[in-house]
Amino acid sequence: MTIAVFVGPTLWNDPILKTPGISWHPPACNGDLWRVAKTKPAAIGLIDGRFETVASPWHKEILWALSRGIAVFGAASMGALRAAELAPFGMRGVGTVYAAYADGTLTGDDEVAVLHADAELGFRPLSEALVDIRATLAAARQAAVISAAAERRLTAISRALFYKDRTWPALLARAGRDAAKLRRWLVHHRVEAKRADARELIARLKGVRRVTTGRPGFRFQHTHLWRDFTLAQSRADVRREP
Repeated sequence: MTIAVFVGPTLWNDPILKTPGISWHPPACNGDLWRVAKTKPAAIGLIDGRFETVASPWHKEILWALSRGIAVFGAASMGALRAAELAPFGMRGVGTVYAAYADGTLTGDDEVAVLHADAELGFRPLSEALVDIRATLAAARQAAVISAAAERRLTAISRALFYKDRTWPALLARAGRDAAKLRRWLVHHRVEAKRADARELIARLKGVRRVTTGRPGFRFQHTHLWRDFTLAQSRADVRREP
């Protein structure tokens, strides 16, 4: 039995993507987890998901997978969001980003959102996640590269930027007298919290043959919305067949 993992920009160009025994899937959109769950994988890992231009993975398709005894893990990006939202139902969160969402330290979806290239370019990230900027600025303050006041100011500037415009050049252009020292420090000390969490998730899943979940702590409701969803997804699959 395989392990299915949905990932894109978070692990762009990462050697861990060569890990055997894992069925790699692009960032998940609405219906993708349902399709994978139908194949009864050993486990599902959700890291990256799509949004804005297409519908995102629906909570109920994750609940359906859990109801079938399939362990579902989430980390780093949309996976961390969904894991925090569905932890009471048995979805398992991994890493610091998940923990911050779970305890309410983080609340905004845009904390993990990035602009990225398409599949042909390996989903290369084109902007920086706010959680990574936060972690990097905190590390810079701890290393005495910037002051606590500068950390607060630059974090606030980062938060005010649209997620597609959050880049280090854009932030450094607004950093004033801290820019030169911070620019030099960033060359070797950027913190990639999302990538670290995603790698932790892969390490957790690596080599797993079957993750047992036991009986779910909820009863899955086959509502008319669920019926309509599965019918629509099935019809879409038929249309895509050659």
